[in-house]
Amino acid sequence: MDYTNYIIEKLKKLTAINSPSGFTKEVSEHVVNTLTEMGYSPVLTTKGGVICDLGGKDESSALLMTAHVDTLGGMVKEIKSNGRLRISPIGGLQAQNTEAENCTIVGRFGGTFSGTLQMDSASVHVNKEYSTQDRTFDTMEIVIDEDVKSKEDTQKLGINVGDYVCFDPKTTITPNGYIKSRFLDDKLSVAILLGYAKYLKDEKIIPDRKVYIHITVYEEVGHGGASSIPNCVTEILGVDMGCVGDYLECDEKKVSICAKDSHGPSNYEVTTALIKTAKDNNIDYAVDVYPFYGSDADVALNAGHDIKHCLIGPGVYASHGYERSHKLGVKNTFELIKDYIN
Repeated sequence: MDYTNYIIEKLKKLTAINSPSGFTKEVSEHVVNTLTEMGYSPVLTTKGGVICDLGGKDESSALLMTAHVDTLGGMVKEIKSNGRLRISPIGGLQAQNTEAENCTIVGRFGGTFSGTLQMDSASVHVNKEYSTQDRTFDTMEIVIDEDVKSKEDTQKLGINVGDYVCFDPKTTITPNGYIKSRFLDDKLSVAILLGYAKYLKDEKIIPDRKVYIHITVYEEVGHGGASSIPNCVTEILGVDMGCVGDYLECDEKKVSICAKDSHGPSNYEVTTALIKTAKDNNIDYAVDVYPFYGSDADVALNAGHDIKHCLIGPGVYASHGYERSHKLGVKNTFELIKDYIN
C-alpha cells in the first residue's frame, strides 16, 4: 500500500492547527488522538511533546525518530499608539517573506482576531520610499481587521503584549504532486512518521528492535530534543526537512541524508547504513552537507545523551518561507525509514 495520500491528508490537518513554539497544546493533542486511534499508547511529555512506543523486540539498542510539530510565528511585543501591533519573531521567521501575509492574533484569555503584516506605510501611492524601505519587524506592523484607532481600542478587544500571532500556512497540493505550504518544516515529517506508525499497525509488523517516535514542540527555538529520550535508546534519527538550494544535491522529489550540518558530522556508521539502504532499495536520495542547520538530533547530543545520530528528510525548497516539496520526496522518505528499520 502507498501511504503517501494518507500522509498528505495528515499534513493538511496538521498545518490547519496553529502551533508556533510554545503554543502547541492543540496540535500535540491531535497527534496523541491520531496515535491512540491507531491502537498505540502515546504519552504527553511535561514539556508538551509526544512520545510513542511503536513496538519492537530488542530493547537493548532502541531507535528514536524525532520530528517537530512546532512552527515559526510571532508574539505581540508592542501595541502602537495607532492600535496596530509590533511583533517579535518566534524562531527564524523572516520579515522579508511575511510581508502582506494574513495572520491570526490569539488573545491569551479568549478571542481570535485576523490581521495582516504590512509596512508601516504600506501604500505605494503615499509612501515614495516604499520600494527601498528596509523590511524588518521594527518597520512593519500587524494591521488588525477591527475598528481600532488607539492602543486603548486594541486592549479593549483583549489583545495584549505576549499574545501569539500565527501566520496562515496556505497549504496547496498541485495536480502534479507538488506540496506548497508554510511549516512543511516540520509538519511534513510529522505526517510521515504518523504514516509509518499506521503502516506498522496495518501490516501487523513488529520491528526487530524497539522503535520510538518523539514529536517535539520547541525545535524552532533550540531545545526540542533535549529531553524525554528513553534510557534504552542508542540511536536517534532526526526526520526533518531536507535542504534544497545552491550547491546541494537534493531536490523536492528526493530524500536527503545529511552527512554534516552546522553542528558537525552525523554518525559515520548510521549515515553509511542509510545510504546503503537507499541504494539497495532503489530509493531516490541525495547526500548533502548543510551549511546553516541544526536539528533535534544535535540538541539531544548537546544535552549529553550518548547516542548515534543522523538526519534525513524530504527535500524542501524555500525553507522558513513559503516552502515546497513533492509527493515523491514524501514517498522516498517513508520508504527509507521503512527499509532502514526493516
